[in-house]
Amino acid sequence: MADRRPKLAVLGLGTMGRAMAASALRQGLPTIVWNRNPEAARGLVEQGAQVETSVADAVRGADVVITMVTDAAAVGSIAVDLGMLQALPTGAVWAQMSTIGVDGTATIDSIVESRRPDVLFLDAPVSGSKVPAEEGRLTIFASGSERARPVVDPVFEAVGQRTVWLGPVGMGTRMKLVNNTLLAFSAEGVANALALARRLGLDVRSVADTVAGGPLVSPWMSGKLARMEEGDYSPEFPLDLALKDVRLALAEADPQRFAVLSSLAREWAMVVEAGFGGQDVTVVSRTLEP
Repeated sequence: MADRRPKLAVLGLGTMGRAMAASALRQGLPTIVWNRNPEAARGLVEQGAQVETSVADAVRGADVVITMVTDAAAVGSIAVDLGMLQALPTGAVWAQMSTIGVDGTATIDSIVESRRPDVLFLDAPVSGSKVPAEEGRLTIFASGSERARPVVDPVFEAVGQRTVWLGPVGMGTRMKLVNNTLLAFSAEGVANALALARRLGLDVRSVADTVAGGPLVSPWMSGKLARMEEGDYSPEFPLDLALKDVRLALAEADPQRFAVLSSLAREWAMVVEAGFGGQDVTVVSRTLEP
């Protein structure tokens, strides 16, 4: 592997998977892509991607495979029903980068151990949404065999700006749940503050200018405030996916003791049921206004 670039296969071309494939292509990595809806690959072909219509064909010659799909059921379907595990070459690295929770990750890891112990499985979810993914600035929470690192490092360097290695499989997912709990409260804080500001007759610009550079506002919050000023709630991190991650966190906690997080999940569920799930997580602000 030291004398050549690893051959990458990206399975799942939603917002994140497509952006990660594009980042890999920009860095010169030979990249094969697959998606249930082949139309999602449009645009990547011009950048040099090879498109396959079957999962097995996509991974057959790959050194590294990334899965970036919605949930554990989708990951399992790709791995087993669509033949990914069977087709993977001996010694290939499977970087499972979707957020599927502690139990989902343990289930997938068990399947790999029983069916393909000759494959190196990594649990490696990411921190970052649409724009960081497009710019190759994700943070990767990697966990799994150290033997995979020399193979996968060039891929992680292409799609991310930082990789944190956290130990055995499952630790990456645990860190991702902690990370997204912080994100959930940050998003809820921005949404509530802006909704209250509007009720009090303050505009978004005056709020953003007042808190700019202060200790309470992160660059992430500043970016959200700028988008909200323009009324832009197009999805960087869709609310329905953010809610899924909060529920995965609550599955590992005591919902009664974690009462505030449980309340947030109930509120977000109502917003999703009202039809706003496909918009950015900050759309909660709009639903708090009269």
